[in-house]
Amino acid sequence: MTALVSQPAAAGHRSGARSGRRFAVALAAAVVLLVAVLASFALGSRPLTVDQVWHALVSPDGGEASTIVRELRMPRTALGLAVGLALAVAGVLFQALTRNPLAEPRILGISAGASFGVVLAISVFGVGTLAGYVWFGIGGAVLAGLLVLAVAARAREGASPVTLALVGAALDASLASVVYALLSIDARTFEEYRFWVVGGLAGRDISVAAQVLPFVLAGLVLAALVARGLDALALGDDVARGLGHRIGLVRVGGGAAGVLLTGAAVAAAGPIAFVGLAVPHLARALVGADHRWTLTVSALLGPALLLGADVVGRLVAPPGEIPAGIVTALIGAPLLAVLVRRARLVTT
Repeated sequence: MTALVSQPAAAGHRSGARSGRRFAVALAAAVVLLVAVLASFALGSRPLTVDQVWHALVSPDGGEASTIVRELRMPRTALGLAVGLALAVAGVLFQALTRNPLAEPRILGISAGASFGVVLAISVFGVGTLAGYVWFGIGGAVLAGLLVLAVAARAREGASPVTLALVGAALDASLASVVYALLSIDARTFEEYRFWVVGGLAGRDISVAAQVLPFVLAGLVLAALVARGLDALALGDDVARGLGHRIGLVRVGGGAAGVLLTGAAVAAAGPIAFVGLAVPHLARALVGADHRWTLTVSALLGPALLLGADVVGRLVAPPGEIPAGIVTALIGAPLLAVLVRRARLVTT
């Protein structure tokens, strides 16, 4: 009898310890994000003190520090928060929906859809500003994602992980070929597109962050609604149905959330690599496979990684800078290799 009583108690103790550890990890991730935000405001070709940053934000006086913080660094910091969060959460969603640990926001052809929208805006409609063709990028990404979901849903086995990946890869290749064809015949389009496709936060004003924010918020709401269903999907479709989850609805909701998040992020900052691939792996290594915690920690670490990469890009080659998209690839590749290596050691 004592053993029967002690087993639930021990299980409850382990569950409480696990929740406490996850909360501590989330708190630490929030602190890392706060440090990254502060560094984004303070560091660059003209370094500022914490006191200067604070006064520029709270009581701007029109001086040099206020101009640097409010007109140059605030827009890219705000955009870095939105884009990093969106890419990281989208990566978690796509890896869960496709059951593919290598899945990222490109998996459903969404990045190619955004690229097609931007190129179309420049070459056909003559749009010459980033704030102008952000809407075309978002539209192209959303249409590409919806097309993949619609085609996959009509397959015999429905929108299964394999079907989603195959349809997305086919659409990605098709749209990429159209984009390259348009670029090869129009030099002006190529010059405009080259600035966007590298991926970065520089040169964007605060209006760009404001344009994509509603799409990011809508994607986050959908991701929160399907988080518990993603845990069930990881156990298999039959088990998920047995637990009372409508797997078709979970997949469509998760896919729609990923489409909105990726479309907004890629349209605003370009196809930034590795944030949506590496951050979900890091989050799972820290808090386990519970998607509510994985999504939370990824939403904190994603913008921290992107803002950190942006700061590094400003500091390594003054007075110029390296785009954040290049730095994230340089940071994310070894980080992912370490995480994969660690996972192999654990499983063996």
